[in-house]
Parts: sequence; structure tokens; C-alpha cells
Amino acid sequence: MQARKKYLFVTLLATWLLLVLFGGDQIRHLAFFSSKKAEVLKTWPRWADEFLLKNFADSEELQNNEKDHSDESPKSRQQLRLSVYKNSRCRMETCFDFSKCREHGFKVFVYPLEGGDPVSKSYLKIISSIEESRYYTSNPEEACLFVLNIDTLDRDHLSIQYVHNINEKIQGFRLWNDGQNHLIFNLYSGTWPNYTEDLGFDIGQAILAKASFYVENFRPGFDISIPLFSKDHPQKGGERGWLYKTSLPPKKKYLLVFKGKRYLTGIGSDTRNALRHIHNGKDIISLTTCKHGKDWEKHKDKRCDKDNIEYEK
Repeated sequence: MQARKKYLFVTLLATWLLLVLFGGDQIRHLAFFSSKKAEVLKTWPRWADEFLLKNFADSEELQNNEKDHSDESPKSRQQLRLSVYKNSRCRMETCFDFSKCREHGFKVFVYPLEGGDPVSKSYLKIISSIEESRYYTSNPEEACLFVLNIDTLDRDHLSIQYVHNINEKIQGFRLWNDGQNHLIFNLYSGTWPNYTEDLGFDIGQAILAKASFYVENFRPGFDISIPLFSKDHPQKGGERGWLYKTSLPPKKKYLLVFKGKRYLTGIGSDTRNALRHIHNGKDIISLTTCKHGKDWEKHKDKRCDKDNIEYEK
């Protein structure tokens, strides 16, 4: 009996010490009740959430998170979660208003460029291509699709071309309407080392034309997967009259060409290695080099020497 009392006393003391160390002034949120043994945690305390969160997020992230949501009511947070859930399930039949296209056909309106924020040459090429096409309209009342004047191609917040406060800007646009019937272009998102798909603003119900989509975030039949093109990529190419309406696919020597680095290890290595299987040396060409990084020779495989020679040609 004496040993049993000592056991209970030690258990209670250890529990109390843990609460003092990790709980502090949050002890008052705990409800104790006892039977044969002392048991705690009638409700999960907030200090436990914070303690666990700090193992997965640094202090800056936690502070930013508190700052972003400190003024939000539980109702507004719930509405935000519902909005994100709804937009992640967007399809043409649920998030696109076809009535805008019925009267004037498929017309695209580009927001007029304004001074202030930087605009990359690549984004200017996209805008120029649209404005020079037969689908462009300068009248937003005729438009079926809308394209922003804000450069959203590079959403790496370490980049000099990263545009800040996009959320504030687009919310002030009369035509925004939670992004409905809008098309947003993006080539790069996130930053080193994770390169997540966080664009830094809420796209709402807008269609996203993006390079390097994660399968989990891609909305089939709604979003558009585009290739990652270089800033030096020409706006126009080929001779006039080369592509005819009756010639699909176009009569060219090469149907598909890829030239780039073949990652030997790490993120992207499986994808780049898989490209060798589409190479047939005739109309589908895949040229890769192993020469990247200081220690690439440590990881080289039996294909590297041949691949490097073909790449240099």
C-alpha cells in the first residue's frame, strides 16, 4: 500500500513538472480528475499545440501566422477554409461563367499596364501575343477571359522580379470577381530548397496556366500545364505560312525536342532520367548533359559520356 502511494505521488509530481516546464500560465486550462490514478488532459491545452508546432515551423513562420490571423474571427477563418476548398475543386462547369462568351464569342481582355511594378520581358511577350491575336478586345464588356497586368511568372520571393502585395492589388480590381474567368500565368513558384507551389496570393476561381505542376494541385479540365520556357524564347518563330489550318500536326522534321540537364540525384532526377525513354533519334529528340554541379562525376552513370557528346552537338 505504501509503495502504491509513492508511485502515485511520483506520477503526480512528474506530471506537475512537465506542466510547469511546458505549460506555464496555461496550467489553468487543464482539468484534473482522479480515480485510482491521477489523469490529466480532459481537454487538449493550447501549449501542447504550440509546443508541437515549434518542432515543425520556425518562430518567424509562427509569428507571421499569428499576425495574419490574429484579427480574424472564427467565422472568417472558416469562410477562408471553405473558399480554399471550393476553389481547389474548381472545374469549368462550376467556376467559369460561360454567359460572358455567348454574345461576343471568345474575346480576351488584358488589363492595361500601369507603372510601378516590374514586368519581365517574358510576360510582355505573353501580353503582346494576346493583344496581336484575333481574340483580343480592348473592351472588358465584350470579354470572355481576362488576363492581369501584374507579372505573376516568377513567384520566388527571393527573385528581384517578385511582385509584392498582389492580394491587395487584385482585390481593388472591379473586374476581379474572385478570379472568375481570369487566366493567370506562372513559371516559377516557391523558393529554395522546397520550391512549393505557393504563389503568395489567392488566385480564387482563376484558371492557372503553370509550368511544373504538382499532380495534387492540378485541377483537371480547368488548369493548364505549360512548358517552362526561357526568357530568350522568341515571341514568334518559323516562316510565314509554315503552319496551315489543314496541316495538323504541322509537317516538321521534329515533333518534340528537349535539351537540358539530367539530374543524377535528388529532386527531379527520376523525371529527367525518364526522358531517355521517349528519345527515338528521329522525330523525338531528348538531349541531356550530366555536367552540372561540382561533384557530378561522382554520380555519373554509364550513359553520361555518350549523352554529354550528343548534347554538345
